[in-house]
Amino acid sequence: MFLVMNETLHLSPQERYDLYTKKVKNMGETMRNKKLFLGLGIGVGIAVIIFTVIFSFMYRSKSLTTEVISDDVQKLVTIFDDINKQCGIISFDYQQNPINFLNVGTFKSSELGPMNLKYADKWQGPYVDDNPSVQGKEYMVVRTKKGYFITPGNGVKLPNGKVIGEGIILNEDADIEAMMRNPNKLLFKNKAFAAPLNLSKKVSD
Repeated sequence: MFLVMNETLHLSPQERYDLYTKKVKNMGETMRNKKLFLGLGIGVGIAVIIFTVIFSFMYRSKSLTTEVISDDVQKLVTIFDDINKQCGIISFDYQQNPINFLNVGTFKSSELGPMNLKYADKWQGPYVDDNPSVQGKEYMVVRTKKGYFITPGNGVKLPNGKVIGEGIILNEDADIEAMMRNPNKLLFKNKAFAAPLNLSKKVSD
């Protein structure tokens, strides 16, 4: 402070005032710059946090969808295997058959939904309280030249970004077994989103 006063002794009052004003202005600009950088730092920090939260949510959502579809498909395979052993599944009416009939308790014909049975009187349903679905869409029994398969329904968006019925076409010629090994089709993180139905097993006596 003493040195600063000595430096200004030879200055006129106006020059001293101008120098003081300049220093005050510089201090103000420095403070504004610090606030600006602080604000930018806070903004970047918030953006990073938001991005991390969104990324984490999307990752968990994909993982959850993967587990749900994979588990549902395996449960449906087990159910249809039991139905086939008891009732003898003859065929399904359509190439793509929505699974919306497993909650039925009793019925009087040999046909339940699109499914035709040899021994309908041995039906042991209901097999579920509510027919499983994903993203509001029922699963399907799909008939191909290589057999029957259980898959998610048309319109379901898989964790790999593919959509059933759009990027993944499940028609009569579809090689679903190959798709189950393809990460760009019916496979994500070693989890398959389809499974074959073995309808050749003998009916239990």
